[in-house]
This record gives sequence, C-alpha cells and structure tokens, in this order.
Amino acid sequence: MPGGRPRGYDPELALDAAVLTFWTRGYEGTAMSDLTAAMGMSAPSIYAAFGDKEALFRKVVERYLAGPGSYLEDALARPTAEALARTFLHSAVDAVAGDRTPRGCLVVQSALAVNPRSAAVQEYLAGIREDGVLVLADRLRAFTGDAGLPPGADAAALARMLVTVVQGFAVQAASGVPREALHGVADQLMTQWPRRPA
Repeated sequence: MPGGRPRGYDPELALDAAVLTFWTRGYEGTAMSDLTAAMGMSAPSIYAAFGDKEALFRKVVERYLAGPGSYLEDALARPTAEALARTFLHSAVDAVAGDRTPRGCLVVQSALAVNPRSAAVQEYLAGIREDGVLVLADRLRAFTGDAGLPPGADAAALARMLVTVVQGFAVQAASGVPREALHGVADQLMTQWPRRPA
C-alpha cells in the first residue's frame, strides 16, 4: 500500500477530489479505496487529516455548499421575492446540469436509500434540505411592498415548492435531461409565480 503524504498533499485539492467522488458515487457507493485513489492519500493519512468517512463527508458537504451548491446564497441576495425565486431555480439548473461537474446534487442524492449504517448521514442531509426551506420562507416573508409577495401568498408553501422543484431538477439532470429543458421548466414555473395586482 502506498504511504501517505502527511506534509506533501494539498488539503484543498484533496477535499475537492473527495467532493467529486462523493458527488459521483454517493455516500454508500464511495469506498475508502475510491477516496484514496481520488485524493492521492493513504487511508491512514485521510483519517489523520479529515477523520473517518462520515467526518470527511460532512467536510465535503460544507465545501460543496460553499461552491457548486451555493445557489441558495446567491438567490437570497436578490432584491425581490420574484427575483429570488427566478435566480434560485435557474442557478440550481446550472449547478445540477453543468458540463464540468457530475450531474445531480450531492446533498439530494448522496444518501436517499434507507440504510441503517448511514442513518446519521441521511439525517444530516435531510436537515440541510429542510433548513433550505426554512431560510427561503423567512426571506420571502421579509420582502415588503412591491418587492414582496401579494397578500394571502403562503411563503412557507412557496419555499417548499421551490425546493421540491430544485430537488426534482437534480434527479432529472442525473437522468440525462438536458439543461435547456430544465431551464424551460423554470421559466414555465415562473409564469405562475404570485404577483401583486398592477
């Protein structure tokens, strides 16, 4: 077995390699041998630098959410509720159906199958997905006046709708649906977005 490189490896590049590996294979589908090959490190070096597989995966998710999965943060910065929704949908399509990264979403698809061995990871990812709904709902409620939702609009239901559609985009992209088709779905959905009366 090749020796580890405790002082020679680049932790940022190693973590990026782990992101791509988990994104492609999922949590259960990723073996330590996959990680050692991708990261250029021995198993003992990975454990020493990042912890066990679950600890590494959590670091991977954090890195993913700060990079390819940061489209929620981009959307939250938009000046109106409608712009938030439009940005969230289209940015998600670009993230899950990109040309330079695996198709699909690491947070959506990494641990969906019920497996007692990965229950903690499943709960962790479910919590992240639910947090996204809550953050979106809070932001939609915070818009006021012409930037906000019309009276009677349900911010919580709209937030869950957006997240549900984006998770569907991830599944569709992983199934090979072209990015342009998914952008078309986003455009169609936005024709139904609740607007204030003129």
